[in-house]
Amino acid sequence: MKHVQESYSSESRQRLRVQISYISLLVLLILLVFWNINAGSVPLSPSEILGILFGNAENEVAYHIVWDIRLPRLLSAMLLGGILSVSGFLLQTFFANPIAGPFVLGISSGAKMVVALVMIVFLGKGIALGSTVLILSAFIGSLISMGFVLVCSGRVRSMAMLVVCGVMIGYICSAITDFVVTFADDAKIVNLHNWSMGSFSGISWENVRVITVVTVFGMAMAMLLAKPIGACQLGEEYARSMGVNIRRFRVELILLSSILSACVTAFAGPISFVGIAVPQLIRRIFGTSKPLFVIPGCFFGGAGFCLLCDLIARTIFAPTELSISTVTAVFGAPVVIWMMVKRSHN
Repeated sequence: MKHVQESYSSESRQRLRVQISYISLLVLLILLVFWNINAGSVPLSPSEILGILFGNAENEVAYHIVWDIRLPRLLSAMLLGGILSVSGFLLQTFFANPIAGPFVLGISSGAKMVVALVMIVFLGKGIALGSTVLILSAFIGSLISMGFVLVCSGRVRSMAMLVVCGVMIGYICSAITDFVVTFADDAKIVNLHNWSMGSFSGISWENVRVITVVTVFGMAMAMLLAKPIGACQLGEEYARSMGVNIRRFRVELILLSSILSACVTAFAGPISFVGIAVPQLIRRIFGTSKPLFVIPGCFFGGAGFCLLCDLIARTIFAPTELSISTVTAVFGAPVVIWMMVKRSHN
């Protein structure tokens, strides 16, 4: 009886911790949204922001800045940051490795390579590309890189060596991208260099709508996979005993993580360390690895993290804007180093 009471008390404390963590993330996210709307060359007061958001704007210039520039940018940062973090969590589950992620394993670089090649070919012929073509190109590139990583995983026993293989694949893809961009003549193609460094600038409402569709689909699929993910965290044998089709489950994880990371790369370029650092931080904050809690937490955490990094990227050296990957690396890399050091001591 005492054991049952202690177990119930522990679950209650865990549930309370998760609830407090969610509330804290949401409050932080709201504050960052208002901060992002206000920050820039044209600062706005809270009353002006509320007036613009609810259609009572008196300043047409401020209205245009908020609705046509700042809102699409911050919404894309939230959505893309969220699904990138979820993609990292899925890859960490697949490889059972806390430092697996789209950027480290070269998946983002593979997506970047194919998108760049497709854009160079089509833009060179004067053909405009739609969102669907970009996402499909990035998805194909993600699958190519993931395929090489899976081949390496079948031959390499050490997870550290697998990560090294992923990094090398990423370097190869980045080298190919840089090579073709360097020798491009068209001014629009040369601008691919800025995109290849990662940025949320220039995203339109049409892009946001496409990103929203991918986000809703991806999050719905991730939540449907939450139960088999939880079972696999306890071991493959246990998962099989619970009726999980391991082979199909792995294919679903690969495809879903590739779609999510491909969407991010197609619209914002490769973004580093978000997919590794945020899932680990969420597990620490929540005090649990249960997918039903961690997956939404990763989404909100990734959204807040990218909002903060984008704010820093566009304001700290204004009017010069840093690439988003530069800022995410500054904050995310120390988390990865800390995880690797802690893992080596365990």
